[in-house]
Amino acid sequence: MGECYKNVSEIAGLSRTQVWQRDSLSEAKEDWLADEVPVALVYNGISHVVMMATPKDLEAFALGFSLSEGIIASPADIYGLEIRPSCGGIEVQVELSSRRFMGLKEQRRAMAGRTGCGVCGVEQLEEIGKPLQPLPFTQTFDLNRLDEALSQMNSYQPVGQLTGCTHAAAWMMPDGNLAGGCEDVGRHVALDKLLGQRSQQSGWQQGAVLVSSRASYEMVQKSAMCGVEILFAVSAATKLAVEVAERSNLTLVGFSKPGRATVYSHPERLL
Repeated sequence: MGECYKNVSEIAGLSRTQVWQRDSLSEAKEDWLADEVPVALVYNGISHVVMMATPKDLEAFALGFSLSEGIIASPADIYGLEIRPSCGGIEVQVELSSRRFMGLKEQRRAMAGRTGCGVCGVEQLEEIGKPLQPLPFTQTFDLNRLDEALSQMNSYQPVGQLTGCTHAAAWMMPDGNLAGGCEDVGRHVALDKLLGQRSQQSGWQQGAVLVSSRASYEMVQKSAMCGVEILFAVSAATKLAVEVAERSNLTLVGFSKPGRATVYSHPERLL
């Protein structure tokens, strides 16, 4: 990670490489790799977290992370946001309101994030189970619409289509159409990007989140923190994820595949 990046366009998510296939070891062919770089979120000049991420949609990532971690209550708490490429990675400089920055300093923790790791840097076990405000029951979703949404998922993974290396998170409207989505090498980062994108869209209040990965406790927690009532995951859910979903009144669905769905919690929202 010693390369100095002069501008963000140089690391927009894809890199070329040479590969050799099993049946043709004597002939190299060109292929694509998904970029994975350190992204530091810096609040009012103080570095808070470094996450390994695909360097695209970083404004949405910073906004979504700030919301899902409870650093801010709404996008209005951010006064400015600037992306600064640097030697070894990218810094996202976030200017918080004075009140929110004081709150962050009180609970700030130093942590070095890794792809797919939700607790790196947590200093005490009690920090894992942060209290969540129980969600209301305002949303419903017809499971007959799920297959339509699944068929659209690949269109939000342009890097993934070339590399097979990214996760996606998308906002699913009640009619089964996907309103938007984000991808990243890290499933938590992809979800943060989507949550940040959703916070800027007034029409994305009705519906549910669909993720291409398993559902970990942190993904449930992030969704609940941002007021998402229904979370669909393509793969399984962990035991802790189900416990957090039950406690926060979130409807959690796993194994979301054509003609199939396993409901882990609060099925009353589903038709």
